[in-house]
Amino acid sequence: MTAPSLALWLDLIGIFVFGISGAMLAVRRGLDAFGIAVLALAASLAGGLLRDIALGASPPAALADSRYLIAALSSAVFTFFFHRQIERVTRPVMVLDALGLGLFAVAGCRKALLFGLEPLPAILLGVLTAVGGGVVRDILVTETPRILREEVYAMAALVGAVMIYVADSRGFDPFWSAVVSILAVFIIRVVSVWRGWRAPKAPGSQ
Repeated sequence: MTAPSLALWLDLIGIFVFGISGAMLAVRRGLDAFGIAVLALAASLAGGLLRDIALGASPPAALADSRYLIAALSSAVFTFFFHRQIERVTRPVMVLDALGLGLFAVAGCRKALLFGLEPLPAILLGVLTAVGGGVVRDILVTETPRILREEVYAMAALVGAVMIYVADSRGFDPFWSAVVSILAVFIIRVVSVWRGWRAPKAPGSQ
């Protein structure tokens, strides 16, 4: 599998997973079918749109390729009919969010590298891709975005983006390096919630 095709699949899987997390939040808030679709689209596409705008990719992939919109809307339809089954998973929104975080951190950083960006901007775009959809999703339901809380959220995405850059620069297999990086983000995020880890505060602050 070539790097561009792998990046596409990571994007599509990430869109579907993040879309479910947004749709599940909508279901929990008692929103109707339209609200479920809106939150699914926001959660799954906003990060990629911001990334492509920053890269100057015109039109953004989410608008140029109908598969992106199909994946996002499919997640909304899937959640609409099967939200009860999804809810049986322990903390489903957090688990799906953690998986989407890893997928988008890797896909975003890798796409930025394919566009020829230097390592630091590429890593930052990976983080932006990972957290952008969640920020928009949370704002739409008047929640404080997770990135602004004390949870280890953006830092987990940062680890994944750094790992994929190091792996690609060393010539490691693109598929397995992506799998390992995604798993690392997922594990860091889930364990941080389980163990109550918090990002450090400024010394002497409240």
